[in-house]
Amino acid sequence: MTAKVPMIEISRLRKCFGQLEVLKDINLQVEPGGVVALLGPSGSGKSTLLRCINLLVTPDDGAIRVGETSFQFGTSVQQPKAKPLAAFRSRTGMVFQSFNLFPHMSVLGNVIEAPIHVKGLDRKTATEQAMAQLEKVGLADRASQMPDTLSGGQKQRVAIARALAMEPDVMLFDEATSALDPELVGEVLQAIQKLAADGMTMVIVTHEIAFAREVADRVVFMRDGYVVEEGPARAVIDTPRMDATKTFLSHFHKGASPR
Repeated sequence: MTAKVPMIEISRLRKCFGQLEVLKDINLQVEPGGVVALLGPSGSGKSTLLRCINLLVTPDDGAIRVGETSFQFGTSVQQPKAKPLAAFRSRTGMVFQSFNLFPHMSVLGNVIEAPIHVKGLDRKTATEQAMAQLEKVGLADRASQMPDTLSGGQKQRVAIARALAMEPDVMLFDEATSALDPELVGEVLQAIQKLAADGMTMVIVTHEIAFAREVADRVVFMRDGYVVEEGPARAVIDTPRMDATKTFLSHFHKGASPR
């Protein structure tokens, strides 16, 4: 069988903020339709890596490829120009901890804004596609509501629908449930799980260990800017090899395994 070409390929990636080296020689591949969970303590570089993947943060060295678009980084390499950068970001959907919805626009207005103004879709087409995405996250019946009438979990699901409306090649989730009350976490994880079942390529920064074990194909454990351990999700979570991974996972309830 011919090996699949990775959807995301990261090589020798480095990033410094001043004297602090946050990412140190990161190498990572994500297969088409693959789901990779990034685990690790705060400050390990997980969110920075995610932001480098869609170039919200510009790496200092290395290379990133998503789909057919690749970028090289380094002191002698010209940085990407605004237009190709915007096109690239439109194909790498990202969902943050905070929802960042436009408070003066309805749910539907939030979801159709970028397809109309960035992709140039007509309002009718954008609306049809937006309603399909809202249906996917279980919020089609909330299309006319304003964000301030929604729960945190509903707002985050609108944020997911908004990212999906750009028809991205990959989806990136940066602690998408960390700002939510515990009783609202499940509905967002369920929406992400449905995307995984639909074959969306995803990289997820999360502290939801049971969710990572159940939904991710692979887990990448980071510490101090390095990838310390990676492998099949259940193998890494159930029987970690490295002491740093064992110590981190020991802080979580042993009930992290699905019932």
